[in-house]
Amino acid sequence: MNAESHQVNLVPESLPWLPATGFQLRKAGVQFDAVRVEGERGREVADALARMTGGEPGPIVEEANGNRYVYFLVDVGSTAFRVWPDGVRQLTARPDHVAYIPVPALGGYTWPLSWRYRPTVDGHFVHALLLNTALSA
Repeated sequence: MNAESHQVNLVPESLPWLPATGFQLRKAGVQFDAVRVEGERGREVADALARMTGGEPGPIVEEANGNRYVYFLVDVGSTAFRVWPDGVRQLTARPDHVAYIPVPALGGYTWPLSWRYRPTVDGHFVHALLLNTALSA
């Protein structure tokens, strides 16, 4: 069986950082940063954020294998100067550090990544303060 997808997805002009197919790594600090949370805790927080925001928490990516990380895409620089709970990792750019964030296409074959909550056309990201509060609760 051939698992490759030759389907090309249309990427909205307002979201140029989305790959057309598959998935790509995006450098933190350019279009967005991310907060990474491991496993079920990340999924629970993502769903809690969705309830708090009327179903639109901002773009949240999840992994289906390994540590089953959940990536909350946030505005560049919005994670700085906040105390984050243990087990939470900030993926940001600093003078001595580069981080990459996995981003799947909107459709087609993107395994092991998928959108738990898809980005919206208006391009808003997860609210970092709200995320920090939900993770600390």
